[in-house]
Amino acid sequence: MKITDLKKRLGEFQLDIGSMEIEPGLVHGLIGSNGCGKTTLSKLIMGILTPDGGTIDYEGLTARDITMTSQKPYLLHDTVYNNLVYPLKIRNMPFEEAEVDAWLERCGLADKKRQYARSLSSGEQQKLSFVRALIFKPKLVIVDETLSNLDPDSADLFERLIVEQQKERPVTWITISHQLVHIQKICDRVHFMEKGKRVASGTAEEILLRPTHPAIRAYLASTEVSFRAKEDNERGGDRT
Repeated sequence: MKITDLKKRLGEFQLDIGSMEIEPGLVHGLIGSNGCGKTTLSKLIMGILTPDGGTIDYEGLTARDITMTSQKPYLLHDTVYNNLVYPLKIRNMPFEEAEVDAWLERCGLADKKRQYARSLSSGEQQKLSFVRALIFKPKLVIVDETLSNLDPDSADLFERLIVEQQKERPVTWITISHQLVHIQKICDRVHFMEKGKRVASGTAEEILLRPTHPAIRAYLASTEVSFRAKEDNERGGDRT
């Protein structure tokens, strides 16, 4: 996917992406301070918002190939099972109940198959939303802060699902998160945004561990002190 001269004004905010490439089959991290335009960009890619100018070249992707999860997922007023199979039904895709059960088992919701989906805990709703996004085999998945505020076990499950998905059938991911430890673990490419612009792109190591742009350094210093501490722990405290 190639983005060129993409513009969108929302009140006083102006998104202005001169150029940006989302390489297929990779996990992309989108980071930056609150209000920098990450969610606006994702909504433009999804088609929820209409750009004021510029282009998004989807390179053959259609709306049927793209899905998005958010920190506060929308669930149908229905059972867990019917929520999970909904993307398959609206695309007229055949499915076996055993396949659906396997997804429920994978995310720990097998015993809640017939439960009213909105009665699930917030963490369980996130899990249901996440596997619902994967069940129809999309080609592009946008994850908007889904990893935020999850308990460690749930966050670990999400990471494993992404890694497993990429091994079985690589798709393109755009992951928006302030959890930089997760970004470092799962992302092939990281894009940093500031004030509506893409400031830099690179590997997770280049952006998070060896940043050269002063705005990235300031962001890391002010919002993710714990990221450096966790990185120290993983390296056994040996940093040179």
